[in-house]
Amino acid sequence: MKRSISLLLLLFVSGSCSKYLDTTPDLRTEITDAAGVAELLSSAYPRANYIVFAEAASDNAQDKGSAVGNIVPVNFHPWRYSIIENRQEDSPEFYWHACYRAIAAANQALAAIDNLGAGPAYASLRGEALVARAYAHFMLVTFFASPYNVLTAASDPGIPYVTAPEESVISPYDRGTVATVYEAIEADLTAGIPLIDDRRYRVPKYHFTQAAAHAFAARFYLFKQEWALVIAHANQVYASDISQHIITHNSAFFRSLEYGARSAFYSSPINTGSILQVEAQTLWARNFASYRYGLSSDLLSELFYSGNVTGGSFAYSIYGGTELVYNIPKFVEHFVRESVNATQGRPFNMLVLFSADELLMNRAEAYANLGNHTEAIADLNAFASAKIYVSQNNPVYLPDVHQINEQKLSAFYNSRSLSENIVQAVLDFKRREFIFEGIRWFDILRHRLPVTHRSYDQQEVYFLGPNDNRRMFQLPGEVVLSGVQQNPR
Repeated sequence: MKRSISLLLLLFVSGSCSKYLDTTPDLRTEITDAAGVAELLSSAYPRANYIVFAEAASDNAQDKGSAVGNIVPVNFHPWRYSIIENRQEDSPEFYWHACYRAIAAANQALAAIDNLGAGPAYASLRGEALVARAYAHFMLVTFFASPYNVLTAASDPGIPYVTAPEESVISPYDRGTVATVYEAIEADLTAGIPLIDDRRYRVPKYHFTQAAAHAFAARFYLFKQEWALVIAHANQVYASDISQHIITHNSAFFRSLEYGARSAFYSSPINTGSILQVEAQTLWARNFASYRYGLSSDLLSELFYSGNVTGGSFAYSIYGGTELVYNIPKFVEHFVRESVNATQGRPFNMLVLFSADELLMNRAEAYANLGNHTEAIADLNAFASAKIYVSQNNPVYLPDVHQINEQKLSAFYNSRSLSENIVQAVLDFKRREFIFEGIRWFDILRHRLPVTHRSYDQQEVYFLGPNDNRRMFQLPGEVVLSGVQQNPR
């Protein structure tokens, strides 16, 4: 039974991914009908991976020493907060260009819709294009500009918000401000969501469905600290409660999965908690466990074996046996050959961009900030009930023992307020749940958390303070040709 589940998951993932990778529409092709617009929109999602540099820059990465082997620039430079001066896959620059390629596809689709008459048949296509354009710009402003701060957003430099197809090789652009970028994102998002019709999609998880668009909106408003809107959008993602769709790491089913099946599960149709997926050119699945800067023995102990607010144990299974390759399986590589008989090609992973697990924790944080402590703690307990057990030898969650309450929160965190205790619990849960997924970097940005990296021999220290300009990844050097100023250093 265990082996059949493993094979089923792998077949689901490899089959669906290969079909999706086969077509990359040419933006220069003349669009003559709705089918052409729909095909073009498959390219309106960034086909690149931000996880590599986001994880390396975060406190989820420690130096594992020279025994790991060669230093890889896309892992090494973000860990040291220095600039990667190339456009190779998994670098910030590669991601920058992938986002603007996605934006170009969305803009070309919108222009085609306008030229074709913009009738009712095109409404849902317009909705997807607007939300996809908003998403790519949101990810750019997140990585390459300052986090949204209502007091400084009007003066903090943003990123170019492009709303029309390119008509020249080098066009002049203005970075605007973080405030103007957020206003444009919100305008596209609120205009696009009502237009989306899920019935149009053959493979819904590869597109901005209603659910995916609302999940994106919940994250957007989390960054903007508009807590009521976080909750409102989170509650529209599923017909049932979000907690019914999170990954149950302590369940008999999940614990029965072998390594390969666990890797495949995250992006498989069986995982209803996966809301939006994208195929990205990346070496992450191949290398994430063996990068020098990652999950060390000390960090493993701190995160997974040093206690938590529930009093129970985390049910996450750590593989590898040594810090050189400690990992939690979440990724499967699909190698696409240049031709049938070719030995060369490009590696791709299916990445989960939005999930029920993140959504539930985002809602809990919003509840806490509104003072809705009962609802926030209920979300924490729903999350814990799927991630906590007594021990590996006694893998059961005991509500009477493990449930979180005000007293436990106060004793464990001892912050100034209940709201702060809850938010800290949310951040702790997310850090562990999304290790190797880059989500921790978002929380470091939003909460201005400091990060300290130390070399294996303790002789070098790289400190990232709350207001450090290196929290913004550097823009590609060629942007100056378009009149765009790079980030200060």
